[in-house]
Amino acid sequence: MPDRRAANGGKPTLRDVAERAGVSSMTASRVLRGDPRTTSATRERVRAAADELGYMPNHLARSLRLGKGTGLVGLLVTNLANPFYSQLALGVDSQLAPHGLKTVIANTKQDLAGERDLVADLVARRVDGIVAVPASTDQRHLAAAAAGGVPVVLASRPPEGFEADCVLVDDFGGARRATQDLLAQGHRTIGFVGSPTTVYTGTQRLRGFTDALDAAGLPVDERYVRQGQKTTGEATVAARELLALPDPPTALFCSNNRNTIGAYHAIRAAGRSTALTGFDDFELADALGLPLTVVAYDTDQLGRQSAELLISRIRPADQPSSGEPRPPRTITVPTSLITYNPGGKHGI
Repeated sequence: MPDRRAANGGKPTLRDVAERAGVSSMTASRVLRGDPRTTSATRERVRAAADELGYMPNHLARSLRLGKGTGLVGLLVTNLANPFYSQLALGVDSQLAPHGLKTVIANTKQDLAGERDLVADLVARRVDGIVAVPASTDQRHLAAAAAGGVPVVLASRPPEGFEADCVLVDDFGGARRATQDLLAQGHRTIGFVGSPTTVYTGTQRLRGFTDALDAAGLPVDERYVRQGQKTTGEATVAARELLALPDPPTALFCSNNRNTIGAYHAIRAAGRSTALTGFDDFELADALGLPLTVVAYDTDQLGRQSAELLISRIRPADQPSSGEPRPPRTITVPTSLITYNPGGKHGI
């Protein structure tokens, strides 16, 4: 292996990947080209081996060295059905288009294996860069793409295990402020309806929620915490469980718009006056017919700034005169509270 790497400029070769995965070089090549004539288990081993070694196909590295881009940028999102991601995509595309770059949207469905395959496919198609909302904290495939010369910017979630530009939302601060608002209204039993524990935004919003309770001298009662909901239907079931407790919460805080909508259905079905607060604004939030407070932020700005960071990597006009690349940057989008009442809305 050392001799092969030396002959390849110190970079891992296809044969290195094949040996690590326990397959032939031909099979490894088929997997990395996206050939469907391989088993899912084989694809998983080869992709994992390529990620671990930081392998990048030679034709991509060569095209990058020659400065021949395709004009395509990959945008990876976890749930295309969520309006949040369509707004994010519009923000990204609005900044890329004036530079002659086109957005290719890929939906990972919050599935790590699927995300790995999509990243490999985008790299094989020689995209000029990738904006990604990662499916999990395992980001070795994104790290490998970045190490191979493909600029990577993360949106909404930070990089894990490698350095990259990212644009985040003030998840912790927004959730803490929303919970403080509920406490100021006199609520002392507040339920939490959240996303899977592997989702960065969900964990940060739970942390802001618990921090506000702790500052108020209130313990976090695990009976009032529900996590793992991915759909509005699952959120409705979780909220229904909370409202059916012997001592039900007088307010619910939801970590994203799907959970908020699901909780709304549960509250209406139960005929209760439970206060409802959720992270993420959404269309028709003002038409639900009950008081609702949302933690709002500019999703379009999140997309625009992610694209701007990527453009600065693809076409580095702001590079220092020394020629050294600038260090990774993190931008945080601020949040605000908006309360919708049946008669209108106001900011907090």
